[in-house]
Amino acid sequence: MRQRFSPARLLASASLVALVAMSLGGCAAMSKLSDVTGSIGSRADAAPAAPTDPARAVEVYGERYRANPKDAEAAVGYGQALRANGQRAQAVAVLEQATIANPGNKPLLAQYGRALADNGNFQQAFDVLSKAHSPDNPDWRLLSVQGTALDQMGRHDEARSYYTSALKIAPGDPGVLSNIGLSYMLSRDLPKAEEALRQAYASPRASSRVRQNLGLVVGLQGRFPEAETIVKADLPPDQAAANVAYLKEMLSRNEAPRGAPKRTPVASLSQPD
Repeated sequence: MRQRFSPARLLASASLVALVAMSLGGCAAMSKLSDVTGSIGSRADAAPAAPTDPARAVEVYGERYRANPKDAEAAVGYGQALRANGQRAQAVAVLEQATIANPGNKPLLAQYGRALADNGNFQQAFDVLSKAHSPDNPDWRLLSVQGTALDQMGRHDEARSYYTSALKIAPGDPGVLSNIGLSYMLSRDLPKAEEALRQAYASPRASSRVRQNLGLVVGLQGRFPEAETIVKADLPPDQAAANVAYLKEMLSRNEAPRGAPKRTPVASLSQPD
């Protein structure tokens, strides 16, 4: 029997450096988990290696961009750095101007689409990403991000068709499987959500993000001891404790006074760079 909880649209996804916990009530809180999202960007469209400190990366790429705002590679690097530093609106503005100066530049369009999704402009993100690759040469990473945009607009069946297309190119990718699981979660089918997330969790390439998503779905089905075991397995005591606390916090969002609508917590969809 399916668990019942109210649907909602997702808020903006995680940036390069953070996992965002999104509630159905429309509020987003930064998670305490240490994992970050993986990469949707191919090596071909990635900017050169940047400083590991986000603020420093903004400074370095910002100087290069300001020296030549029409430089597509500089704009991509600056946009990535701004997103990593949480400056989402500025990233959109920079990349929008760069796409005007470089029409048809697919790596730039891909980065612009991600920035739009980060900033909550889901329909525009979907449309821009559609121009960043083509049906005859699809990028599975972009297909997956388009799926997350659709999920965030509540179009879950369409979203899963994009994830399925992505899996045909990258079979078994744990990030895509995790997105499928969360998509089912949003459409109130927790057993199918758990099935997809367990497939993702079984992958040797699964990140700790997948662990948290699986624990959340298991917990929402009332199996908290099992969920607790999942989120803290093989982790140092301090990180395990933080993850359990996070799980409790997220599950508490699904509790509401009698007669009030419940809110379902949603861990982040995979929208990495």
